[in-house]
Amino acid sequence: MAMPPKHGGIHAATLYNDTARQLVLAFKHGRRIGLSALLGRLIAARIPELDGEWLVVPVPLHRWRLWSRGFNQSAMLAREVSRRTGHRLLVDALLRTRRTPALGGLSRKARAKTLSGAIVGNPRQIARLKGARVLLVDDVLTSGATSGACIAALRRAGARDVRIACFSRVLDEALDHAATAVESGTGGPEPEGAHKKTPGSGCSRAPS
Repeated sequence: MAMPPKHGGIHAATLYNDTARQLVLAFKHGRRIGLSALLGRLIAARIPELDGEWLVVPVPLHRWRLWSRGFNQSAMLAREVSRRTGHRLLVDALLRTRRTPALGGLSRKARAKTLSGAIVGNPRQIARLKGARVLLVDDVLTSGATSGACIAALRRAGARDVRIACFSRVLDEALDHAATAVESGTGGPEPEGAHKKTPGSGCSRAPS
């Protein structure tokens, strides 16, 4: 109540659990990019009917991360969400202007400071963002530091409403570093008895 969120709501396909973790790892680090259709469909199913026109905007990757990975998983999910909801995709609305270190082990305040100024509105898309309503798409929402930086950039660009759409959302504070673990390929906290490999990926959970 004292610090209300700057977004208009969160639409998550699932809570972050072992099944969600394995899917995200297989998609992002196992390069099972065909999973984007499934994950995107699950996200879209959680988004209510939205009045008027909305822009579907992915969380951006820095160009070096995009080069090393070969794809932006958020952009692939955003494309599916756009296709299924009928709202326009604006894949380059945001830019990540500098590389940022892994956020694991950092407090929420430290994460926000690390990402401060790292994400900006694309100057070429400012006219489209001004007054727009935006669905911000990501794979995993943990502390909200990355989405918060995106929302701040969208607001500065003139967006009047922003909602978050993601595949998996972390609610348990004990899993606060889960998204960073997924980003590095370590997979986050392991439930008792969980396997060390991502099904179908043929790779261990060590950072790629």
